[in-house]
Amino acid sequence: MRELSAEARLHFYARSLSRQTRASAHHLALYSAFAVIAAIVLGSLSVHPF
Repeated sequence: MRELSAEARLHFYARSLSRQTRASAHHLALYSAFAVIAAIVLGSLSVHPF
């Protein structure tokens, strides 16, 4: 019974770790998208088309 609880605890820890990794990857993608948009906006402001 003790081994089962330790295995269950390990499985739960691995699942929570996987969830945190997925969330950080999502945040990284979101921040990089904002960085690309900001770079495009700043780049278009520095070029004067008119």
